[in-house]
Amino acid sequence: MKIILKMMLVFMAILLISVMVNAGTLKVFSTLPKKNNGEKWHIGYCQGGEYPNYNRYLISTVQGLMDIGWIEEVQIPEVKGNTSLFWEWLSTQVKSDYIQFVGNAFYDSHWDKELRKTTRDQLLKRLTNKKDIDLMIAMGTWAGKDLSNDLHHVNTLVMSTSDPVRSGIIKSYKDSGFDHVHARIDPLRYERQIMIFHDMVGFKKIGVAYEDSIAGRSYAAIDAIEKVAAQKGFEVVKCYTQSDIADQNIIDESVIACFEKLVTQVDAIYVTVQGGVNPKTIPKLVQLTQEKKIPTFSQLGSSEVQQGFLLSISRKGGFKSAGRYFAALFAQIFNGAKPRELSQVFEEEKNFAINLKTAELIGFYLYADIIAAADEIYRQIEPAE
Repeated sequence: MKIILKMMLVFMAILLISVMVNAGTLKVFSTLPKKNNGEKWHIGYCQGGEYPNYNRYLISTVQGLMDIGWIEEVQIPEVKGNTSLFWEWLSTQVKSDYIQFVGNAFYDSHWDKELRKTTRDQLLKRLTNKKDIDLMIAMGTWAGKDLSNDLHHVNTLVMSTSDPVRSGIIKSYKDSGFDHVHARIDPLRYERQIMIFHDMVGFKKIGVAYEDSIAGRSYAAIDAIEKVAAQKGFEVVKCYTQSDIADQNIIDESVIACFEKLVTQVDAIYVTVQGGVNPKTIPKLVQLTQEKKIPTFSQLGSSEVQQGFLLSISRKGGFKSAGRYFAALFAQIFNGAKPRELSQVFEEEKNFAINLKTAELIGFYLYADIIAAADEIYRQIEPAE
């Protein structure tokens, strides 16, 4: 019961801070469908490259817009890992009297730093000169950084960033710093993950592999890890990878090399979000940690627990709650709200997922209260869907 009590105390602390964060007086705006002076609102999209969560956030937001009446109900197609293809479907097949996903307003840098500069310049030129977009979706840290500035004034919603404050996208969790910018944030999300992991495993040295760049440190939530380490008294062992580059083979090899090194130095690994942790490499990463009996915690979520990592935060309801949150933001902005006026704090569910087969293979003893508290339980190691 000690583990459950600790987890409950963590959640209560997070809830209290959330209440304090949102205690200020916020204006109230309608979410009812509304046209743009008799015309449709035009929506564009920008991403640094493909990443699984990007498509999931976009799909859930579209479903959220259906739920609140901005888009006609329709079956959403299966387009896993191909946001460009999904955007094409949105721009040609979605029916709405109120919004239009603009077909030629999809911008993607394909994780190429040189292409990123060109893409950014082209998009900013369009937003400032052509002015045919009413709201931009900036998906991920690269896109968020490129559009969170005063070089344009088009309403921008930044989605799927690990830490928009640490990465310099927004000024603080209370204030984006720009009237036209909003970036969703869960201020204590990663501290919560590390606390839960430590309470359950009791490690003395935790390994973290990540790219040593501003974006890489942000993705990996290094500040949060080091803060909890200081509180709990454990050591953080770091290994540097490559992630935001165009060569996928180099990305994958760098992560595998770091795991080969870390499993000999630590007694737990926090598996951070980066390009080299993917369905192709995860079987090898799982094998390396299981051979050395190293407990792992996936920063991304339960989909990686299903593939063999030991623990993660559960998203049993998928991205549904986040999708409705973003849909409500769209609606309020189109009803007159400035993005800066809307609360950026949104916390998703705080349950956890566990893989029982991995626990067996690494000799991790499962108390009854751990199993009882798990929201998602995987009994086998399965490949990515």
